[in-house]
Amino acid sequence: MSEARQSLTRVKRCVVKIGSALLADVGQGVNVASIRDWAGQLAAIREQGTEVVLVTSGSVAVGMQRMKLKTRPHALHELQAMAAIGQMGLIQTYESAFQAHGLHTAQVLLTHDDLADRKRHLNARSTLRTLVDLGVIPIINENDTVATEEIRFGDNDTLAAQVANLVEADLLVILTDQQGLYTQDPQQHPEAELVREAMAGDPALLAMAGGSGTFGRGGMRTKLLAAAQAARSGAGTVIAYGRHEQVLIELFQGVDRGTYLKPSQTRVAARKQWLGTQARVKGRLGLDAGAVKALKTAGKSLLPVGVRSVEGEFSRGEVVACFDDQQQEIARGLVNYSAQEARLIIGRASDQIETILGYVDEPELIHRDNMAFL
Repeated sequence: MSEARQSLTRVKRCVVKIGSALLADVGQGVNVASIRDWAGQLAAIREQGTEVVLVTSGSVAVGMQRMKLKTRPHALHELQAMAAIGQMGLIQTYESAFQAHGLHTAQVLLTHDDLADRKRHLNARSTLRTLVDLGVIPIINENDTVATEEIRFGDNDTLAAQVANLVEADLLVILTDQQGLYTQDPQQHPEAELVREAMAGDPALLAMAGGSGTFGRGGMRTKLLAAAQAARSGAGTVIAYGRHEQVLIELFQGVDRGTYLKPSQTRVAARKQWLGTQARVKGRLGLDAGAVKALKTAGKSLLPVGVRSVEGEFSRGEVVACFDDQQQEIARGLVNYSAQEARLIIGRASDQIETILGYVDEPELIHRDNMAFL
């Protein structure tokens, strides 16, 4: 077992994406048996202490099967109609499969705008974090029924990568109908070899990728681009054959399956680097000595009670700088409340936020996962 593969046995949070080609049982609709099998594997992984978020394709493919269409529609309204039809059967099957293991699921439909907008990005992150904390399996799909060409992700490999960034996952697993990335198209070149390990974002890998399949919009190229995107927040990516027996169990045991694309830096380092280099700081928070100590020595989140002053005008999800009483910047991060809201709750205990504002988004002003120390 290589050191890289061994690291998969220590994953704390993962995003698993299942592709359309695996979910659509040709002529039969949803591949119920396979979904039950994957649900069982994910339940076992979760039982071992790994948090799981599932990204699924297949709503359009299942809709096509239900309506007996053999060719994927091109018109956007037809695709949206197929997605609406297929989503019902797809989610029903997932819900039933996970309930057999005593697990609840939650359907989450996203568009690109939901993650591009910083406020909605934080809202989505908070919801997913809460679902995981509650022991629920989030099942995420692109909101194909309302998305337009301008806001759609284009393929669920990209969606899965963005979700991995969103929840700060350690690993993205993309299950597909291919064994992984080959040096050449194995159907045309029998001598082609499976790429076992490589560095995510290596331009040379794109030359090895082919086109997309019958049901999906993506192909190996989109999976490589997704791996590069996931690596920006320090997540590794495994591209593996989804029909291999116990494939997920084996991957998390460090078994050499599929292609593992390694990130160049750790999740924490990537997150901190991104936050620490944000030039567009929208405001300043002045902290008391207790808050500074809690942040520096204990790695705590920043609570309103530890903030003395608020400067500037900012919205939820924007970057603010944190200063000690000597006017030294100690950290910066994504703030959970606007400047107007922050001014009302600073110096107060978190359990008073709802009384003051009439609602509560988060108990922290800045969560520790969204903070970089300077």
